[in-house]
Amino acid sequence: MRHLAILLLLTLFTACTYTAKITDGATAVDRKQYDVAVPMLQREYKKAKSRKEKGEIAMNLGLSLRETGQDEQAISWFQLAYDNNAGPDALREKAAALKRLERYEEAIKVFTDLGFEIGSKYEFRKDISGAEMAQQWLEEEKAGKEREFVVTAAAFNSRQADYAPVAYQDRLIFTSDRAAAAGEETFNWTGRGFTDLFTVDLEGKLAVDAFDDRINTADHEGTPTFSTDGQEMIFTRCSSPGKREDAYCGLYRSERVGQGWSPAQPLSFVKPGANYMHPALTADGKRLFFSALLEDGWGGYDIYVADRKEDGSWGDPILMNRAINTQGNEQFPSLDADTLYFSSDGLEGMGGLDIFRTYPLSNGRYTAPKNLRIPVNSGADDFGFTIVSREGSGPTAKMLGYFSSSRPGGAGSDDIYAYTKRVLPPPPPDPTPITYKNILDVTVVEKIYEDPTNPKSRVLGVRPVPNAAVIASIGEQSRTVNTDENGRLSLVLVDDQNYQFRAERAEYLAAEERFSSRNLPKDPEAPEQRYELELELEKIFRNQEIVLNNIYYDFNEYFIREDAKPTLDNLTALLKRNPEISIELGSHTDCRGRAGLNQTLSQNRAQAAVDYLVNQGISQDRLTAQGYGKDQPIEDCLCERCTEEQHQRNRRTTFRILE
Repeated sequence: MRHLAILLLLTLFTACTYTAKITDGATAVDRKQYDVAVPMLQREYKKAKSRKEKGEIAMNLGLSLRETGQDEQAISWFQLAYDNNAGPDALREKAAALKRLERYEEAIKVFTDLGFEIGSKYEFRKDISGAEMAQQWLEEEKAGKEREFVVTAAAFNSRQADYAPVAYQDRLIFTSDRAAAAGEETFNWTGRGFTDLFTVDLEGKLAVDAFDDRINTADHEGTPTFSTDGQEMIFTRCSSPGKREDAYCGLYRSERVGQGWSPAQPLSFVKPGANYMHPALTADGKRLFFSALLEDGWGGYDIYVADRKEDGSWGDPILMNRAINTQGNEQFPSLDADTLYFSSDGLEGMGGLDIFRTYPLSNGRYTAPKNLRIPVNSGADDFGFTIVSREGSGPTAKMLGYFSSSRPGGAGSDDIYAYTKRVLPPPPPDPTPITYKNILDVTVVEKIYEDPTNPKSRVLGVRPVPNAAVIASIGEQSRTVNTDENGRLSLVLVDDQNYQFRAERAEYLAAEERFSSRNLPKDPEAPEQRYELELELEKIFRNQEIVLNNIYYDFNEYFIREDAKPTLDNLTALLKRNPEISIELGSHTDCRGRAGLNQTLSQNRAQAAVDYLVNQGISQDRLTAQGYGKDQPIEDCLCERCTEEQHQRNRRTTFRILE
């Protein structure tokens, strides 16, 4: 994520660390302290001697500039990184930055060149089609096409981040890290403060005041939603139990008490170690829409719905279907009666997050999400759409409201924009009978490794796998179809079914995925809809060590910790999908301590992992435990000079396919 508006998401991969002692630019980037990293990396680049070192520093500098909202400067650093052997990832980042800056012709050229370089046009097809679509919209704007929206920057924007506006009574509540925010610490991702809620009277002099100090704290607060009577508020708070521990975002509830608000309590379904944010209450207060990054999602952040029970508590969240959620990120839901607005970078858009609109039809299905297009959307991130009021009726009706965007030309990193929406004349009726059809394009892909013989080498992207067998199942019924030369097969979906897909090919590990056609849209304005599903096959590399990440042991112990179980559960699922393979589970220690003790400890750790898999139903005959002690480090450092990070990488658990 590129700016503080999305920082309430923290990051797609890990939660942010609030504070850490930083001595070099690479560590600052690793700890997501991007504002701290920029000057360090600039100094380090001037001192760098080798091309490899320059490439690594330039890449980190480009990423840090991207994350602090400085795409223009980032582009040249990504090019420098590529010129100094940083690889295709640098060009990928350059192309994405060009697209966010609406330099679409340049972005298309770089994406096209990238496809040739890594050997896969497939990898960048969506990036290119989105850029071409945005070009067409811009041409229509230049040609004077009638606009549905008129957009202007809000007068109360600051030089910091202002975003996620929400109407509350006669005021507007928004999120900001402006100087008046509570707390004195600097958030080292951005170099600014932590976010709080602020309020502005739209009818007065646009004076901005801090929201209730029982809600605003030294942590991040933002993106609230209010009940219709104004007596209940649900909002996002990102907090950490300790200054050096990971922070996660949760949904909190507070009630109106006199002129203030009660101390906030987390909602009952919020689980520790996961991120929940961007709540939106229905007008009757019985349903809550929100965005979350959870294990059962479709990929990235998804939109969920929770229903309020008779006793006032909340039921378990329900994942919205694939018509809305994608393998990208869906965030910032908001409601206007039964119309749902949300932002997505997984649906085809102009660059970053685009705002979409959908609503339920009489059959309970939602319409296909519609991009709000220019001028609401841009190449940058556009999000936090809210409606404040309506004027008139019929052809003269107007809708007034606000949204937020990181587009260039604003006062700060994120800014709030006011809009007026008017009713455009309807298109002429089409007498053609409507035939509804939902089509799923299934593509089987494999990773492209920088070194095709080494699965530990850098992954450059994915490419289609032709002539792979795909078994499609609905309940007990199944059929097998081979992919074409583009690795794809297409099928017309049967309504309201749960599909299971399995891809197989000789010399690859089988892959499985699911897709639900329940409640997919039947939209008269878009009767035919296409969806995509990828099945990623892993090529079998015999006797090649593969590190199992996130398997750690307590000092001098070998029992399986709770935080290691998800990784071993994934390995269990792989072995069950591929019953013909046998593996060796290996364990390695770092270089410290006596060789004999390390050998015994590593053997016990490997055996503990084997025992765990056996308890999950994997045959002992398929598993071998092997302790390697400290004899096979992967870090090239003298033992007494290895950093703690290098020692940790040497203390690894691995598996290798034997046959």
